[in-house]
Amino acid sequence: EFRVVARGGVRRGIRLERAFWASLKHMAESRKCTIGMLVEEIAEHHPDQGNLTSAIRVACMRGLAEESMELRKLASIRTINAILVACPSPAFALSSSKKILAFNTPFQQLVRRQLPSAPGEDGRQDLKLALDLNVTDIFARLDANGETPVTSGFVIGAGERRYRGQLSAVRAPVAEPELLMAFVFNG
Repeated sequence: EFRVVARGGVRRGIRLERAFWASLKHMAESRKCTIGMLVEEIAEHHPDQGNLTSAIRVACMRGLAEESMELRKLASIRTINAILVACPSPAFALSSSKKILAFNTPFQQLVRRQLPSAPGEDGRQDLKLALDLNVTDIFARLDANGETPVTSGFVIGAGERRYRGQLSAVRAPVAEPELLMAFVFNG
């Protein structure tokens, strides 16, 4: 796709693939400048190289790589743990295989309060979690409803004791593994 980019009285005819124009536009918007200003900056940093389009492609790829690295830092289990710790109500992260991968102190206190251990019992080795909705169905509803939180009942059991409650579930902001963040709202 051929475009003319003007900046400071200089007009440049540039042929780039549409994806690179989109990347340049995104970079310019995030820097609050014009595409022309960005192209001028790239040209100034590569004055010896005659191929400006190549320099633009490299700048686009570097920009995307930097953005990807920043997003990877945000989309991590560490971030999920930080969100759970910051939440004042009981909350936990649940894998698609229904395994609790992380939880916060209020959730731990809820379990201890509602399902106290008998003297001599070994903690919560027999703790079970059941949701009224299948985890796969929750992910499907999140997909269908634009990530609007899904409400579900749940039961936590230990031995013969049970605790029933309600939770609101959202998709955790991580690429892998697929996780739900569940927030108990009547605990």
